Amino acid sequence: MRVLLVGAGGVGTAITRIAARRPFFEYMAVADYDMARAESAVAALGESGARFGALRLDASDPAAVRAALEEHRCDVLLNATDPRFVMPLFEAALAHRVHYLDMAMSLSRPHPSRPYQECGVKLGDAQFDRSADWEAAGRLALVGMGVEPGLSDVFARYASDDLFDEIDEIGIRDGADLTVDGYDFAPSFNIWTTIEECLNPPVVYEKGRGWFTTEPFSDPEVFDFPEGIGPVECVNVEHEEVLLVPRRLDARRVTFKYGLGDEFIGVLRTLHKLGLDRTEPVSVKSGAGDVMVSPRDVVAACLPDPAGLGERMHGKTCAGTWVKGVKDGRPREVYLYHVVDNQWSMREYGSQAVVWQTAINPVAALELLAGGVWGGSGVLGPEAMPPRPFLDLLTEYGTPWGMREQ
Repeated sequence: MRVLLVGAGGVGTAITRIAARRPFFEYMAVADYDMARAESAVAALGESGARFGALRLDASDPAAVRAALEEHRCDVLLNATDPRFVMPLFEAALAHRVHYLDMAMSLSRPHPSRPYQECGVKLGDAQFDRSADWEAAGRLALVGMGVEPGLSDVFARYASDDLFDEIDEIGIRDGADLTVDGYDFAPSFNIWTTIEECLNPPVVYEKGRGWFTTEPFSDPEVFDFPEGIGPVECVNVEHEEVLLVPRRLDARRVTFKYGLGDEFIGVLRTLHKLGLDRTEPVSVKSGAGDVMVSPRDVVAACLPDPAGLGERMHGKTCAGTWVKGVKDGRPREVYLYHVVDNQWSMREYGSQAVVWQTAINPVAALELLAGGVWGGSGVLGPEAMPPRPFLDLLTEYGTPWGMREQ
């Protein structure tokens, strides 16, 4: 397997560090718009970097992406950029007839008149609209293959296959007790993506009703996370699992709730109130004349790079899937989860916990694809794949998952 990895930020760099320890691929070309970032990711591997190379690439330019795929003879494109670049990379991979993986799906657009009641364009709609073309090409677009979405979907499929006869609700619940020394506000993940998913109308799925939306940060609940993290208040957030899981699995309800905390929610509300969450460029007067800038890009530039926070970060992060239903005629609830301690991920890989937990899942998926354990054609989510080989591989990688009866 020869891989074009597009994006050498925190997640992309963590992907290289995890993949360098595995023998399943022949070569990985590490591409970024900032050549120095791509070179740094490869250089950090030292002697383990012989199967890696760095290149500069504009992810918004499908022709340039196709040229890179051709030059490096890649048969799969792994997208580790933010969601703005999903569609040009997705289309370039299809045009070049290579497999494709991403961790975040094509962007949504709220309903023009009823944004908090009805869906407009949903996450991933643009990709699923092209599924027949991927099938005709005989290639696979495995979408949403991070941790959430990704591992959370694998947990949902495992629960459906092995743990339940009927499922009432599949609820993704994400929480952490992470702190960052020296910063009053320092998101542990890409702020551009965080703003997008937290301020868009959250989507809920109910059987018989389908997908519908609600207000941002709605329906708060306290969820007790495992391995010492403890109770965290979680709220509805727009996320891909709610759009992916019902396509394959039979559940009466699917939700996603994120443990953000009052301070984080307050900051996001303020950004929205001031218009600083906007992506459309605005004109800013400067000494050199008017400059067009995106307010959200300015916010991202003013905050610390999450990839560089690992040494200052303490605590654990937990991703998991809470499933309620019936097994053998009796009610059952389980929480399937994966916890990463930042101290461990920094010591073992030099990557902070949140980006490392995201990165390990596409690497494991690539390994299963390379071995023919996973496969298929068209646009598919992780819940379409057999779950047990993936969960076993996580344990083999040294990062086991857990299950708690509720």
